[in-house]
Amino acid sequence: MKIICIGRNYVKHIEELQNEKPDEPVIFLKPDSAILLKQHPFVIPDFSNDVHHEVEILVKINKVGKYIEPKFAPNYYDEIGLGIDFTARDLQNQLKEKGLPWEKSKAFDGSAVIGEFYPKKEFKSLDTINFELINNGIPVQKGNTSHMLWKIDELISHISQYFTIKKGDIIFTGTPEGVSALKPNDVLEGFIENKRSFRIQVK
Repeated sequence: MKIICIGRNYVKHIEELQNEKPDEPVIFLKPDSAILLKQHPFVIPDFSNDVHHEVEILVKINKVGKYIEPKFAPNYYDEIGLGIDFTARDLQNQLKEKGLPWEKSKAFDGSAVIGEFYPKKEFKSLDTINFELINNGIPVQKGNTSHMLWKIDELISHISQYFTIKKGDIIFTGTPEGVSALKPNDVLEGFIENKRSFRIQVK
């Protein structure tokens, strides 16, 4: 399986990092070694002093597809979840300044939290899903899929023009505003429509 991530899909997050609004989805990948194992804490890596949380809606692919039209994209997934794309922001900024790929700052071990998945039929509309991240009992990120620049089906169609999607692949659809640095002993909880999808201890 592969983890396909979308950057800059929420305008206010683009603005908070002072990035340019893209003309098409920004895509990067994480290896399966990036997945934080269940019941394991997230350990802040020693190569960064500024790791940020980025909570995101996840989509789990259920069959192989290539060159998918948006109208057929719903046939390729039936579960929606929540996760975190941990980002070593200081390292990412250094890489961006040099025009280098982001992977060292985005795809390191443990950088992908994958929470619980729920049948998509449980949601009234995939275009209005509420989700949030709570840190030490305080809401720090709140999002709604209505604010995505590119909706789920558009993302699947776009991704499939470049990569064959396969059963078990997971798409991280982008993060809303409110990203910030982690500290040891933080406790992160992710909720999708008031259902807790994950709880992570930071060390």
